[in-house]
Amino acid sequence: MRTEELRHKITLQKLTTSTNENGFEEEVWEDYLTVWAAVSNLYGREYFEAAAVQAEETVKFTIRFIKDINESMMILFRDKQYNITSIDNIKYRNKYMEIKALEVESSG
Repeated sequence: MRTEELRHKITLQKLTTSTNENGFEEEVWEDYLTVWAAVSNLYGREYFEAAAVQAEETVKFTIRFIKDINESMMILFRDKQYNITSIDNIKYRNKYMEIKALEVESSG
């Protein structure tokens, strides 16, 4: 992976609980970290495996290694939200991570 391939900005979001003006707790997605990423669609065998479970909207994000990322987070990219489905520390070298995420369908 070359550094110049990380040319897209993505924002990692985490679910937090806050109290609204009426005193009720509500869960909201809060920006956690903005990073540079390489973004690509699935192709070849990966695409057909995703299509078999109707997950064609899966996108692959490659970022520099960050220790505190997990599957409970969400990615914001080009005004679309993506649920993280898997995280791979590439070759366990702690240099890059490959995140597969499924686009969240907009309601309404």
